[in-house]
Amino acid sequence: MMKRVERGQAEQRSGSRWASGALSALLLLCAVSGAYLAGPTTAEVVARKRELPIYCVERDDQAISISFDAAWGGDKTKKILDILDEFGVKATFFIVDIWTQKYPELVKEIAARGHSLGNHSTTHPKMSTLSREKITQELETMSGNVEKLVGVRPALFRPPYGDYNNDVVLTARSLGYEVIQWSVDSLDWKNKGVQPLIERATRNVKSGDIVLFHNDSQYIVEALPAVLKSYREQGLTPGPVSSVLLPGQTTIDPQGKQHPAATTIPEV
Repeated sequence: MMKRVERGQAEQRSGSRWASGALSALLLLCAVSGAYLAGPTTAEVVARKRELPIYCVERDDQAISISFDAAWGGDKTKKILDILDEFGVKATFFIVDIWTQKYPELVKEIAARGHSLGNHSTTHPKMSTLSREKITQELETMSGNVEKLVGVRPALFRPPYGDYNNDVVLTARSLGYEVIQWSVDSLDWKNKGVQPLIERATRNVKSGDIVLFHNDSQYIVEALPAVLKSYREQGLTPGPVSSVLLPGQTTIDPQGKQHPAATTIPEV
């Protein structure tokens, strides 16, 4: 009798272990299946890679570009144009359409003096919050109005606040724009003074950099001559953004640097 009881207890323990093992295997299978069904595959992650604007360009000829965002005030713009003329420098002005409507004569003068006009949206929204339809409207309304005003349609687009996502970049490119950010931020909009602006805009600048200014920052007029003089002394040649972009087939690395298409981009 005792042996039958012991054997029964042993079988019960063995059955419990089997049931526990089977349950663990089943839970593991469910977890793996759930992860497979719910999570992205490697191929899906690659397919959904982040689309990047151009932040800077691979160059070795000391060419850089300077750009001004114009969204609000306009009282310093003519003086900025005079300083650029004095140094023989052309720049790109990324303009919001509400600025175009307020200062049409300044838009005409920027173009007449040989500077490039870029698209900075119609109403200066956070573009990543918009549908593709709204993104298209923001871009095309601005460019259409500038084209009517000066006869030239912008080919470059800088998102307000530097804010973008895949929809913004892909929509802009489908409409014929290249999307431009910056690699050197003068932070002039913080209005910290002339010298901090100069130092931010001139320190560690190298070939292919895109420098960001604003046409209405408090100290831009006082700082700009020293900035341009520093570029000259460093052997740098500033120009509009289009002058540093590479022609033909190109690629953009994970840091937003534009390279010739033949360049092998390291994996990250």
